[in-house]
Amino acid sequence: AVRRATGIPLSVHLMLTHPDRFVKRFAEAGAHYLLIHVEAECDVMATLKEIRSLNVIPGITLNPGTPADRAFPFLDAVDEVLCMPVPPGYGGQDFIADVLPKIRRIRDEAAKRGKTGMDIMVDGGIDLKTAPLCAREGANAYVAGTSLYRAADMAADIRRIREAVAASLVA
Repeated sequence: AVRRATGIPLSVHLMLTHPDRFVKRFAEAGAHYLLIHVEAECDVMATLKEIRSLNVIPGITLNPGTPADRAFPFLDAVDEVLCMPVPPGYGGQDFIADVLPKIRRIRDEAAKRGKTGMDIMVDGGIDLKTAPLCAREGANAYVAGTSLYRAADMAADIRRIREAVAASLVA
């Protein structure tokens, strides 16, 4: 339904135990990116390769307690890593700052492999305070939900978050 309503690229985060059972359907539905969890109960590498074979961009996701090095075996197979600073499941949770060094470790490892343009996204607890912290560690994409839905002026808050991220990159 979303694909019919917009032409923008759609990023789909499959928070599923067995994402391998669904990647083809999401690709056919028009996903541009498909991200699966490193913690999934499937052959993660084979699933990432299947996603790529469907002409969809694969990505890997890590839960807050999962160490950065769990993503390393998959970095050459993905174009994006999603670090979650909240447990998956519902919005409005507090940002877990322990994820910040994880972002830096992933950014550094990607750079070592020549993947300096790899997207590192952060989803959960993103607001005016946390987005710049993530940017300083190497994140370059953010999902802000609750903080924006609660904003009196969503467009103004988006602008402020973008400005804060840009300022933290220059500093």
